Amino acid sequence: MTGLGAVLRPQLAPERLRAVVGVADEVGLEELWLWEDCFREGGISTAAAALAWTERVRVGVGLLPVPLRNVALTAMEAATLHRMFPGRAVLGVGHGVQDWMEQVGARVESPVTLLREHLLALRALLRGERVTVKGRYVRLDDVALDWPPQQAVEVFAGATGPRSLRLTGEAADGTVLTANTPPDGVRRARRLIDEGRAAAGRGDGAHKVVVYLLAATGTGARERLRGELVAEGVADVPGLGVAGDAQAVADAVRRLAEAGADTVILQPIGDEPDPEGFVRFAAEQVRPLVVV
Repeated sequence: MTGLGAVLRPQLAPERLRAVVGVADEVGLEELWLWEDCFREGGISTAAAALAWTERVRVGVGLLPVPLRNVALTAMEAATLHRMFPGRAVLGVGHGVQDWMEQVGARVESPVTLLREHLLALRALLRGERVTVKGRYVRLDDVALDWPPQQAVEVFAGATGPRSLRLTGEAADGTVLTANTPPDGVRRARRLIDEGRAAAGRGDGAHKVVVYLLAATGTGARERLRGELVAEGVADVPGLGVAGDAQAVADAVRRLAEAGADTVILQPIGDEPDPEGFVRFAAEQVRPLVVV
């Protein structure tokens, strides 16, 4: 069965988080994802709060921009969450939006190289290994976590272009795809991920793919969806987003699942007036209709 979740976008003020995650836990939502968008809210701090305020829901962060972090700090924070909330934290890393990275003086010449080095070091540290590496960007000298996770954990990476998608297959445990990915894009991503896995000799084991799906429901849903796609400059891309009732959304989820998505995360329109209601809609109305 395809996993289903929702994202709480950081356009909402941080103080809204507790009410939304409380609803997510109450209604049995499988996964609630958070974003770290400059310059809104921190991904680790919001994830820690969300996990502490809930008992069941898995909390994902997609994505943590690696140019902003030393990999040792990423590993320390990730390990802390995994030990305090076993099995409920899902963390993804990515290049970061390059214009934002430029704004804060963190932009690098080769984002792909940085992401590869960060992923390889991060996964080794989270396995409890002692790591020494002298890369182009990542440099560690005899570093090991005092408190690594007590069980194997997955590290996800976000990607869009061919090189980055192959890299996620090579060096990550799963891939996060944006809401600008139609079903055909998911199929293409799967092929590129598999190429990366094969090149790295990673034929065994599963590689999970998480896809965001822009979804609008209720009054004016089609117009609101169209407005967001226009604002993103992707209004002419077929197969993006869905507007309508629970059945329409479930059908769109199923199309992504058939294309290769393991988990679909419903992404509300940026001006969604009722985030608690959107979470209830996902869990209580869409989930029962999604059977793949």
